Amino acid sequence: MLTVFSTDHLLRSPRTELYGGELVRPHESPERAQIVLDRIHALRLGEVIAPARFGPAPLLRVHDAAYLEFLQQAWRDWVGAGNRGEAIPDCWPARRMAQRCPNSILGKLGYYAMAAETSISHGTWEAASAAADVALTAASRIKDGVRAAFALCRPPGHHAARDLYGGYCFLNNAAIAAQYLRDGGAARVAILDVDFHHGNGTQDIFYDRPDVLYVSLHGDPVHAFPYFSGYADEIGAGLGNGFTLNLPMPPRTEFGIWQDALRTALARIADFRADALVVSLGVDTFVADPISFFRLQSEDFSTYGRMIRDCGLPALFVLEGGYAVGEIGVNVVNVLAGFEEA
Repeated sequence: MLTVFSTDHLLRSPRTELYGGELVRPHESPERAQIVLDRIHALRLGEVIAPARFGPAPLLRVHDAAYLEFLQQAWRDWVGAGNRGEAIPDCWPARRMAQRCPNSILGKLGYYAMAAETSISHGTWEAASAAADVALTAASRIKDGVRAAFALCRPPGHHAARDLYGGYCFLNNAAIAAQYLRDGGAARVAILDVDFHHGNGTQDIFYDRPDVLYVSLHGDPVHAFPYFSGYADEIGAGLGNGFTLNLPMPPRTEFGIWQDALRTALARIADFRADALVVSLGVDTFVADPISFFRLQSEDFSTYGRMIRDCGLPALFVLEGGYAVGEIGVNVVNVLAGFEEA
């Protein structure tokens, strides 16, 4: 399987994450990508290439222009205002407050942030835009007829909405790729999100559209981040009614239950008759992941890779979550190798 990867992910190396009431070393770290890449090389999964540059046009197809401008300028504005640490919001436009973007960088952070754990640091925009190029390059190969490709993206993307960042995400790599495939001739694209956390951003981007099906398996938001998105009764709106399927599951979910949910997801994708499949590949469903509560074992990732293969669609895998435990590389490559099995 072809892998697309950029060393520009190293430009994002934040020092701080707000977690458990403390500023800690971030879970979303450069080591994540290197562990996955090392495993790809060790198993000789296939060619690894650098991304092409696509510019702003594909980003503007799914993200608000003012939001993109904010991301480009945020670090410079933060430093220019005299701040010494990394940029973390401390005020949000909560219920019954004005939904207006202030001039102050602190106000802008609160306006565009969905959560406070994700700091903006030096190189954030450059790494995020490179990750989008990784996804777009892989998508271009799918558009040209390749059966499968892996976008080794960092930072991840599925929590990034049209005009919101958070959950370690800034640009929605999977959504950008799905829209690129639509613009390239695919009449219908399905997105299968297997990350432990609900992809609120992807859902937001396509919620009122019938041409992109979004299906997510995730921890029940009653218990799990992002808490305010991913309930089973969120099924789409307007023309998109019925084109979102959420399959939330409780703490300590074992693979048997998770696999049944995947069967439901794949049946819905088959009914949709998609021309291409984008898989938001988060492996934080693993039993030893530090911030999740499912109980999948490494061999389970091979099994579900084969299940995705059997749906018979060209597939673009986009890396989402799964944190820097040693098994992240094993689990990601197990999915990809499972898909590649004859």
